[in-house]
Amino acid sequence: MARNPVTWLGVPAFPKAAHEALADSQLRRNLRHATHTIRDKRARTVAEVPDWEELRRAGEAIKNDVLAHLDTYLERLEAAVTARGGVVHWARDAAEANEIVLRLAREAGTHEVVKVKSMATAEIGLNEALEAGGVTAIETDLAEVIVQLGHDRPSHILVPAIHRNRAEIRDIFRREMPGAPADLPAEPRALAEAARKHLRQKFLTAKVAVSGANFAVADTGSIMVVESEGNGRMCLTLPRTLITVMGLEKLVPTWRDLEVFLQLLPRSSTAERMNPYTSVWTGVTPGDGPQEFHLVLLDNGRTEALADPVGRQALRCIRCSACLNVCPVYERTGGQAYGSVYPGPIGAILTPQLVADPHDKQAASLPYASSLCGACFEACPVRIDIPEVLTHLRAKTVAAKPKASPERIAMKALAQVFGDPRKYEAAQKAGSLARSLMPGGKVTKLPWPGSLWTDSRDAPLPARESFRSWWRNNRG
Repeated sequence: MARNPVTWLGVPAFPKAAHEALADSQLRRNLRHATHTIRDKRARTVAEVPDWEELRRAGEAIKNDVLAHLDTYLERLEAAVTARGGVVHWARDAAEANEIVLRLAREAGTHEVVKVKSMATAEIGLNEALEAGGVTAIETDLAEVIVQLGHDRPSHILVPAIHRNRAEIRDIFRREMPGAPADLPAEPRALAEAARKHLRQKFLTAKVAVSGANFAVADTGSIMVVESEGNGRMCLTLPRTLITVMGLEKLVPTWRDLEVFLQLLPRSSTAERMNPYTSVWTGVTPGDGPQEFHLVLLDNGRTEALADPVGRQALRCIRCSACLNVCPVYERTGGQAYGSVYPGPIGAILTPQLVADPHDKQAASLPYASSLCGACFEACPVRIDIPEVLTHLRAKTVAAKPKASPERIAMKALAQVFGDPRKYEAAQKAGSLARSLMPGGKVTKLPWPGSLWTDSRDAPLPARESFRSWWRNNRG
């Protein structure tokens, strides 16, 4: 069953989108500068922690325990939230979650909600669903404001506007932001101040706020959001009604478990020792903060992913984006090329499992968006073996193809060549002879399907002499 919108509708399959991104030199410069800056800062802050590997293993163990006993912890969370004045809603898919949030907004008598940055709400297409129902969603995270005003799509889990530089942001603000000065400079402080003035009135008049959740504590029913700008704190305290949309897997069993993740997350995401703003709320406190709290627990394919012994480790993800910042594919293509709310290495293993539609070519292509270099596993703070899951999902994609598919026929022919020394050597000789037909030392253009490679890179020519031939001539 398809569960769109986990992928962006209308986006071409990864190879085509990646080729378009590779052709954008400004995009590549922006991405390289941003990812290398974050990567270098993260390396320094991680090096300060002598027990970093022990923390990674602890995070892995806690998350594995949650996934192994998810039903028990979810029931415990529901009981704790309800006992403290909150209301828990269960949503099987994006449509149910969107319907719940829209209904709650209407019951609160508002046509506008303020939002804390949330991957879960992006996953279900909440903004679009609210707009279709007559409710406007106002993003308050600075990067999300840039994306929303620019009628754009996010390209990074943590820094959605990472593909934009200062000049581009200034132009967007001048063109789209009400009240932005015509002479607004392309300076970070001036851009942030313009956004702050734009959002201030929204914070003060909002009746309803919508958030995601970084963690939820099963024992106490407490929900936690960590952020760097303070916009989240405004959303979580000023409106009368607070609605949190949270994936089922975001649980930790006890308060003590947060000690591990509050060391892993900030260093892996923003390269900080601690988050500037850590907001925690437990149900409703009379006379202080929101007086109505609703928790929407989102499945949307997670229980099906949980059933896969290899693929389920993707559910350990704490959305830090460390894997994106070290990925050579992401650095060159950006997040929009993935056509998924979750870009980069984690998106390549999470999106295909959440979509779970064999006919979705975009999702099926994502496990191939990797060099399998392993840098993502080394960076992951909860030790998700992303290369293992990538190869696992690739195998499932191949197994689902018909026996007469071009790929299967080609692989069968190659198996016959590689399985016979004489055929293999004859193929090597043919390749060496073909070299003379292509001067210049490289192949710059091939017909389809070889064009899928040469559209964005050159193909090397076969060697003038095979190793077998060299060995025979030189070593007898």
